[in-house]
Amino acid sequence: MEQSSKRLSVKAGDAIFAEDDAPTTAFLIEVGRVVVSTIQHGEYRQLGELGPGALLGEMAVIDSAPRSATAHALTDCELTPIDRNQFAERLAAADPVVRALLMSQLTRYRSALATLTGAALSETELKPSENSAAFDKIRLESELRSALERDELEVLLQPLLHIPSGIIAGYEALIRWQHPTRGAVSPNEFIRLAEETSLIIPIGDYVLARVCDMLVDLRNRGREPLPFIALNVSARQLDDPTLVDRMLDHLRSRDLPPDRLEVEITESLVFNQKQIGQLLDRCHAAGMEVALDDFGTGYSNLGPVLELSFDRIKLDQAFTRSLHTKRGHALVSTIVAMTKALGCEMIAEGVEEVSQLEALRELGCDYAQGWLVGKPISLQQVLETG
Repeated sequence: MEQSSKRLSVKAGDAIFAEDDAPTTAFLIEVGRVVVSTIQHGEYRQLGELGPGALLGEMAVIDSAPRSATAHALTDCELTPIDRNQFAERLAAADPVVRALLMSQLTRYRSALATLTGAALSETELKPSENSAAFDKIRLESELRSALERDELEVLLQPLLHIPSGIIAGYEALIRWQHPTRGAVSPNEFIRLAEETSLIIPIGDYVLARVCDMLVDLRNRGREPLPFIALNVSARQLDDPTLVDRMLDHLRSRDLPPDRLEVEITESLVFNQKQIGQLLDRCHAAGMEVALDDFGTGYSNLGPVLELSFDRIKLDQAFTRSLHTKRGHALVSTIVAMTKALGCEMIAEGVEEVSQLEALRELGCDYAQGWLVGKPISLQQVLETG
């Protein structure tokens, strides 16, 4: 074999690798044809024939097992070597579920090949799975789907205090999942899991329907003025062109004013200014307001805030916690002034101390949210305290 300029030339009949060789390299066949074979019960057996565009020897490179077959060039071949580190880097960056499924298929293939040839499985192939976390993720996703179908997800409401008037003017809708055996599952965990698949769409619709029903219950109990409820929108939901239409359908079917439903978009999503701008236009045309959540977390610069007409800006709780410092107080003061100059209202998140609330009041902040104002509670608790 001759190698030059990242290409490997192999003459017809030459071996590319042999059974039990160490898996250092895989190959992309550029020119020619390769036969893959093994010895079964002392007899030659052909396993397959590969041509241009096919990968050769990648399985052993992926699972670090010795070569389970031999490859010969049927014709003169040109191969591009692929170092095992290239595979390792991509596998490490891949979705853990995809990686686990790939390794499962490789293990199954190795087992079938060992049965065919009468060879013993290597120690690497027989060791316990290292992908239990990925399989647990698959299991949790299945259970989340079932919980959604069985109406087991709970929507709680966290109050938003209008600082100047001292009244609870609105709520943020927060979804929670009490797993029958795991207990409370972290929203960060199951929401992130749902966002990785299309499951976030039905979950979003589930929350939307519950929020609209809650507004009806609040209206029926005589809450005046009727508070607004904010619900978070994910990246996958933003990609759905029917999102705003479905929101309006839910509101119309219950005869609810559109301005009682607020859309929250996290700062990490505003990099797509055109998409967010279109959503803002649709919401504003319908009478709904839109808030920018987690402002100041570092995902974006001030450009999107200048270009996009958000109605409210939610200050990340890290800034609220820094109010007791001179620099933190100065920075929050500047942000409050900026939001007012832009014609927005500001909501400070993570308010847990009276001193923080008083500082925000002095600075002219519009709303406060946090455990000092109130923890997330059920609709029934909201009705009982209202």
